[in-house]
Amino acid sequence: MAVVGSYFPGRGTLIEETFLKGKAAGRAEARAEVRAKIVLRVLKARGIPTSDETRDRIANCTDLSILDRWFDRAITVSTADELFAEEEPDQ
Repeated sequence: MAVVGSYFPGRGTLIEETFLKGKAAGRAEARAEVRAKIVLRVLKARGIPTSDETRDRIANCTDLSILDRWFDRAITVSTADELFAEEEPDQ
């Protein structure tokens, strides 16, 4: 895997590929962490109580699409449990 502009020692090696994969995974984890914090912040700002279990579930989620869905729902839900409700089937 050649990376243009890479100055990693041993460019194009398995070591570089492993390094770059780890770097990408770290960025994905950071994005998930930020999104989880935003979901929790919206719930807090709206005065919606969250249990430790709910906070842990949100904080430990690494799926960005799920976190995005929870963010969208956090804007309108009445309880934190509604955040995790299943999607309505298409009719």
